[in-house]
Amino acid sequence: MSRALLALPLILAFSLSAAAQSPSAKTSAPPQQVSLPTPVTLPAKLPQPRPDDVKSIDSILSALYGVISRPAGPRDLDRFRSLFLSQARLTSATKNADGTSRVHPMGVEDYAKGAGDYFLQHAFFESPIVNRVQTFGNISQIFSSYESRRAAGEAPFARGINSIQLLNDGSRWWIVSILWDEERSDNPLPKELASKSSADQK
Repeated sequence: MSRALLALPLILAFSLSAAAQSPSAKTSAPPQQVSLPTPVTLPAKLPQPRPDDVKSIDSILSALYGVISRPAGPRDLDRFRSLFLSQARLTSATKNADGTSRVHPMGVEDYAKGAGDYFLQHAFFESPIVNRVQTFGNISQIFSSYESRRAAGEAPFARGINSIQLLNDGSRWWIVSILWDEERSDNPLPKELASKSSADQK
């Protein structure tokens, strides 16, 4: 997505422990019960999307890139929010200049606030190079290589890959998560994702 946001390392650790049970002489211990999280209900209070933004995989990808690609000034952040589940995550996974890993997970509001402030002062244009889509049932995974520019038509200052997860609830598409990394000298884009012509040859 955008390299404008400084990434901060965040490590989430989860642990599950269980007390050991001693078998009795006559009965065996019952199997341990694990509580599963309550299924998430799709949000009803998010901004209403433009119907054309969420009717297909192509349309939601177009809306995602289009809503952040503008000259300096405010973006339509309600349109941005309307593309995502309220619990969606956006995560930058890149490297610092010294080679150490840099991971920055964000919620939709975290990104909207941080990127929104940056976009007020800076032009930013991001466009897909190649979208590789895989779909199973009501879920889709897209490897979307991208180019970032400071002005429409100029040479890109950055490229990378967005890994985008989508969900179809039967009436529309939702963005569930976006995970991205940037191209570097030690991390070039794969040939098949580096240009549309290369993708067409696959």
